[in-house]
Amino acid sequence: MRLNTLYEVLHESIRKFPKHIAFSQWQGEDISYTEVGERVEQIQQTLISAGLNPGDKIAILSSNMPNWGICYFAITSAGYVAVPILPDFTTEELDKIIEHSESKALFVSDKLFTKVSKSTTDRLNIVVRTKNLSILSQKVKKQGSITIPKPEDLAVIIYTSGTTSSPKGVMLSHYNISSQTWLIEPLFMVREDDVLLSVLPLSHTYECTLGMVYAFSAGARVVYLDKAPTVSVLMNALKEVRPTIMLIVPLIIEKIYRAKVLAKFTSNAFWQTLYRIGFMRRYLHRVAGRKLMKFFGKRIRFLGIGGAKLDTNAEKFLFEAKVPYAIGYGLTETAPLIAGAVGDMVRIGSTGPVLKGIEARLDNVNAETGQGEIVVKSPSQMIGYYKNPEATKDVFTEDGWFRTGDLGSFDEDGWLYIKGRLKNMILGPSGENIYPEDIENVLNSHVFISESVVTEQEGQLIALVHFDMDAIEARYEELRDAWEQKKQDWEKYRDEIIEDIKEYVNSRVNRYSRISEVVEEKEEFVKTPTKKIRRFLYNNRTKGAAGTPEAPKQEAKEETSEK
Repeated sequence: MRLNTLYEVLHESIRKFPKHIAFSQWQGEDISYTEVGERVEQIQQTLISAGLNPGDKIAILSSNMPNWGICYFAITSAGYVAVPILPDFTTEELDKIIEHSESKALFVSDKLFTKVSKSTTDRLNIVVRTKNLSILSQKVKKQGSITIPKPEDLAVIIYTSGTTSSPKGVMLSHYNISSQTWLIEPLFMVREDDVLLSVLPLSHTYECTLGMVYAFSAGARVVYLDKAPTVSVLMNALKEVRPTIMLIVPLIIEKIYRAKVLAKFTSNAFWQTLYRIGFMRRYLHRVAGRKLMKFFGKRIRFLGIGGAKLDTNAEKFLFEAKVPYAIGYGLTETAPLIAGAVGDMVRIGSTGPVLKGIEARLDNVNAETGQGEIVVKSPSQMIGYYKNPEATKDVFTEDGWFRTGDLGSFDEDGWLYIKGRLKNMILGPSGENIYPEDIENVLNSHVFISESVVTEQEGQLIALVHFDMDAIEARYEELRDAWEQKKQDWEKYRDEIIEDIKEYVNSRVNRYSRISEVVEEKEEFVKTPTKKIRRFLYNNRTKGAAGTPEAPKQEAKEETSEK
């Protein structure tokens, strides 16, 4: 049965799986599908009593918990419009989003309530606490109404984090979101006995649609953490929950790979020699893979990785370790999934084929490289950007296809390969197309680099890098003790490391992608709420008199990819 509205998703699942556990709080309550329906009705009565009517916008600013999804279904299945907001937005951004979306109500968790200004909450009809659904404040008391939504009705407005401080509101209809449940099913079918451990923000389309709506439609159980997913918290939760499905961003698996795998196998000459031998590397990866599967609770059958491009070396480890990972590509504007690969479909470096039911093509193809901008036509593509017709017009072709802003190519079998963001491309001195993501991929494979950004300065490529100090200390034992007293030693080692990085990278990239300089970024790069580096803060920077890069004067266009 094809579900075309979130109302249908909600009520069909309650009918089919009444006694199943739908949502759980780790070490807390379990809520059945029937109980979800009861709480939905309770919330809708609360909203009706505050004068809310179909089409009204209602914001959700909450940490992950069972009531997050229940509030989401209560809002959308009643004909209201949900506005999920990422928790990492600043107070100023939150106020702007609530005002811009014209939200009349707010569901908020305790820790995030203080981030919203009093002047904003004072303008709302009602503010409800997500933890127990109690009313925090109510300014309007009059009878509202609800309705059964139609597929074409607006269901949610999602404000993308992008790479600027001016996020856009992506408008998704009921059909846009619900169609993902049947578009994804041929690729990977969630079962009613599956258990998902949710670690990504539900306000992120990736986690909300795939990890909550799709799971709910299949009768699965989703477990939420009430704490930040630190290593110690995750270890305990994974041991107890033993999930069969998890969705993660590349950053998580890349950190595990660099800290636990790469650091070990490059720690001394003996391990380095073994690791360079193909069959030995594969054997070592298999051993490390078994440990990783044990870490995830031994029952994982689907480890979905999306939100950004996965480092090639980290993916090679997963592939050779036989970890059941899956790669997906999509955007907030496509609700999100466009392409994906699981199991035997996985090919290193590819996001897999486009989902059946979605069309994709390349525009403005480079004859030499075969690469062009990926444009798609999907049942899940957005209605447009809220109150922003100019931006909406810019991202649609004349024949109604959505411009992703990503450069890519297809192989002869139809597998999609993402090259990078079109706007990030650097034009070389002789007209070459240089993709900073490719160079960063090589940089980030160096054992001493935690993260990097490649930018252009006066016609030269500069690599800004944030060092992995744990890996450096592990290699240079003399730096482990009395670190503060080893400033001179660190300066000496840093110069050696920088030269090593330049040689390492330039021997692995083509001639016009070679870096001229490596600059240390002492602090972690500034990131969006979805953990993408805010590139515009680092692009085209000039050096100050002391050699410290200065922040740019202009901001760049927003980026919303969820690869």
